[in-house]
Amino acid sequence: LGWPEVRGVAEVMDMHGVLHGSERMQEIVQAGLNSGKLIEGHARGLSGADLQAYLAAGVTSDHELTSADDALEKLRAGLTIEIRGSHPYLLPDIVAALKTLPHLSSQITVCTDDVPPDMLLEKGGIIALLNLLIEHGLPAVDALRFATLNAALRLQRHDLGLIAAGRRADLVVFDSLEKLVAREVYVGGERLAHAGRLLKPIAPAPGVTPPRDTLPIAPLRADDFVLRVQGIRHGVARLRHIRGARFTQWGEVEVQVRDGKVQLPAGFSLIWVKHRHGRHEATPQIALLEGWGELRGAIATSYSHDSHNLVVLGRDADDMALAANQLIASGGGMALAQQGEILAHVAMPIAGMLSDLPAAELARQFRELRDLSSQVADWEPPYRVFKAIEGTCLACNAGPHLTDLGLTDGGSRQIVDPLIACRETPEPTDHNNNPQGA
Repeated sequence: LGWPEVRGVAEVMDMHGVLHGSERMQEIVQAGLNSGKLIEGHARGLSGADLQAYLAAGVTSDHELTSADDALEKLRAGLTIEIRGSHPYLLPDIVAALKTLPHLSSQITVCTDDVPPDMLLEKGGIIALLNLLIEHGLPAVDALRFATLNAALRLQRHDLGLIAAGRRADLVVFDSLEKLVAREVYVGGERLAHAGRLLKPIAPAPGVTPPRDTLPIAPLRADDFVLRVQGIRHGVARLRHIRGARFTQWGEVEVQVRDGKVQLPAGFSLIWVKHRHGRHEATPQIALLEGWGELRGAIATSYSHDSHNLVVLGRDADDMALAANQLIASGGGMALAQQGEILAHVAMPIAGMLSDLPAAELARQFRELRDLSSQVADWEPPYRVFKAIEGTCLACNAGPHLTDLGLTDGGSRQIVDPLIACRETPEPTDHNNNPQGA
């Protein structure tokens, strides 16, 4: 926070820690307050007294808008709301709600909150969001103000936001306000782009060594992706599990156990998480997952908000190991495996989250991976979508989530034992009275 380039504390996601007086979260927020800089929020699902307590702690913004009513409540509470483009299905209602207000506050801004590289290249980042807002009936001048003047006020950048004497000449020139297309881009008064093309190459920062080799994990075997029940060899177990893709709920299911291994019921898959940052001795965690349909193969990612551990989803242990090992070998990224083959792979060797490929090639690979993902999963918008892969372990949200420490309840912040009860039954035998598998 002492660095001038740092604008503040980014996205205080442990909202429950803030509300319940977590010493760690109090220290983080207080450091932000002491610096006099911004404290960005993540207030999904907070309303009423909880929302007021979150504000009182010092957090002053939120981009986790879940509905038009949610946006208005947070705006009226005094938060800066940051309308995002990653949930486009909410935008028509949010625009309609804003148009009912007598005045559009300077505390309305915009943000991206994850833009896939192919969409970034084809449609843009903030400009794509502004065009959606305009399509849904927001006057273009208001949309532009959200992204320029209001954003500059939020960031405490008094050198930006207006075309005026004494301000930086950072300018974007459009031909029309009906559909925003950047014709010219000026930075500090210098024309750097025309008609979508850079006029001057951007050199990498000198002396910066990107972090690589951040998946120090030994190669995995199919046996590493088997869910086991301790204390029972053959029988029946009742387990807690995760229901849902983005917004999860607790579920319970009775499963058969053979040789200590859970036999996956129809409609269920596995989620597996391994800590990869070297902060503690990590035992891989595994849990049952319902609501993703019948996964036909495996999905692996090291790009997984917000801890970015190695996460694997699937039903087939061989495919799960194959996808995970592909990422271990490439230093991270995302991979799809099916029937013993890698369907698609995007390497992210920088910190397991960034690619060093040219933008066009990265966009092509990512588009291919997303398109092929429908061979592994049955997507059902708006919640069971490809983006859900990135947020399935986001334990700050309500409901159950698998973390590198175990099955976690987002509301209570407690690690929960998935085993509710189990009972041993006689070992199955074949027609010769021999134990099966012997």
